[in-house]
Order: sequence, then structure tokens, then C-alpha cells
Amino acid sequence: MTDQTVQTTISNPSMGKIFTKSATDQQWDGNTLLDSLSNQQLGILMPNTTVNRVQLQYAGGLCAWRIQNSATLRFQRWGFGVKDGLACWRSSAIQPYQINPNDIMVVYPLATATVGSNALAWVTTSKGVELFSAIGAVDATATAMTTVVNSQSLGDSMFNSTLSTIMIQVEDGATLDLVEIIDNSGGVVWSAYGGVRGGSNGAMSLYYNLAVDGLAINIGKGYSLRVTTTSA
Repeated sequence: MTDQTVQTTISNPSMGKIFTKSATDQQWDGNTLLDSLSNQQLGILMPNTTVNRVQLQYAGGLCAWRIQNSATLRFQRWGFGVKDGLACWRSSAIQPYQINPNDIMVVYPLATATVGSNALAWVTTSKGVELFSAIGAVDATATAMTTVVNSQSLGDSMFNSTLSTIMIQVEDGATLDLVEIIDNSGGVVWSAYGGVRGGSNGAMSLYYNLAVDGLAINIGKGYSLRVTTTSA
């Protein structure tokens, strides 16, 4: 496993703190960010504080983050970071959230793929939210995304739910050409084009290659989320 430095500011209009970690790629476990001055977790340092900005930066590749209650394991807020040096204050807004004393800030970084491209996707359904990944997706080849925790397909993880939101981040410089949801017979249920993000010509966002909400897709057994990418 490789490591990379991940750091974030978590703030509101009147105050903000820096949290950092030398985080291990391709895992959540052990990647809890701590305050840069006191080495305290988020909930201990900022209990009952309402925040509305998360500016997270990684060294290279891509990175997801979540604010999570360490007692209930429930995700409170989540999103993607940007490569170090591309932070944008206006783009880092989150829905205001009051920090619980049990909350922690955890990251899931990925280095740049040796072959092809790495991709992450936050998928929200009526069952909740889950992070999916595709590791080393070969250029111009539809590649299935699976959950980062237990490698389940969309249909296995979210069966009998309604999908509402998809947000996808592909590694630095790569292009998200196409996203598809495929049913158990191989038919295309839904599809959309993606693009590039910050640091490349024509970038649509610093944080995502595709962000779609307002969907109402009923997920059946055997359904799959697939991405087609082009590496940098």
C-alpha cells in the first residue's frame, strides 16, 4: 500500500480548523484526519459547531471523504477532494451541519493507476449512500464499479431501492467518457456522458467528472454501474 498526504479545512463564516493525515491509499480504516495543532478528532475539537465548508486536498490521484459518527457509523456529510493547489472556496460548500462529539473525518484516497484510470462514485439511494470504485479501468472499456467496503455490485448492494444521485470522480487528468446502469440481462437502463475536471482544458468542476441528481431509478438484482474512461 502507498500513502499520501491528505489535508482539509473544516469551517464556517467565523472560524475554521485544519485536519491532516498521511493516509493509506485504497482504504477507509486508519485514515481518520486529526487537527494539525492538537491532534484531536473532529468531534472532540469542534463539538456542537455548525460548519458549511470542507476544503479537502490530496497529493495525487483522487480522494473521497466523509464525516461519520464513530458510534453509529452513520455518514453525516460526504464528498470528494481536489489535488493540492486547486482548492476553491466557493466550490467547497456543504449543507450546514452541526458536529456531533462522536464525529470523525475519514478519507479514502487512491493513487494514480499504473494502467488505465481509477474512479470513485458516491451513489445515493433510498437505502442510503455508498462509495463505489473502479480500479485500473482500461481506456475505452466499460468497467463495473463495486462498493469499496465489500466489492458488491450496484444490484447486490442497493437491491430493491430507488437511486437518486450519482457523483463520480476519476483520477487527475483522466476523462469520464460514459456512465451506464446495466440490468441483469445486459440492457442499458440509464446512461450519461461525463467529462474532465480541474487541471485540464474544458474542466467542468474541480471536484467531479459527473454529478447527477433527481434520478428515480429502481435498482433490481444483477444491476451494474459501469464507467468508460480515458486516462491522462
